[in-house]
Amino acid sequence: MSQAGTGRSPRADARRNRDRILAAAGAAFAQYGAEASLEEIARRAGVGSATLHRHFSSRQALLEAVFRDRVAGLCAKARDLAAAQDPGPALVAWLRAVAAHATANRGLAASLIRGAREGDPTWGATCHTMIVNAGDELLVSARRAGAVRPGIAIADLLKLVNAISLAVEGEPDGTAEADRLLALAIDGVCLPKGEPQDL
Repeated sequence: MSQAGTGRSPRADARRNRDRILAAAGAAFAQYGAEASLEEIARRAGVGSATLHRHFSSRQALLEAVFRDRVAGLCAKARDLAAAQDPGPALVAWLRAVAAHATANRGLAASLIRGAREGDPTWGATCHTMIVNAGDELLVSARRAGAVRPGIAIADLLKLVNAISLAVEGEPDGTAEADRLLALAIDGVCLPKGEPQDL
């Protein structure tokens, strides 16, 4: 039967395959973490491994596609917080949001950091850079307001969030525990009002 007879175009089929792969990958990453089997993802999506690799050239490219909307949401939240709160509380609230996302989406924070470290251009140029830029804007504002200690980089804070997320992975209420531990760590990041910045 011709493609015209089926009423489907190759482009529409490719879009459906891509959507099925993304849905299967999102579920697999949530269940097994960022190192979930690509073969299992292809099986869940009902496509062959070759089809998966035709749409996504690497694991990092697939992670990026799955998490892009979530990362965009975190960046939008950074902008909203910057507009609605003082710089110090805005930074803290955003870090807590990143921790909640990283805990709920197993492997997200680790993959963001690893993607940059390994220099994957398809990954480092998008999701990682988006997160770093959004966080750095909040950090710079907090530093100007005298709300954080000097010498702290956004990479330090993202590593801290990643470490906490990994520490609570698998716990029944990991999100709440991550939030509690991050609150403890933030005490070492933020400057109490009136404390000189050169300490």
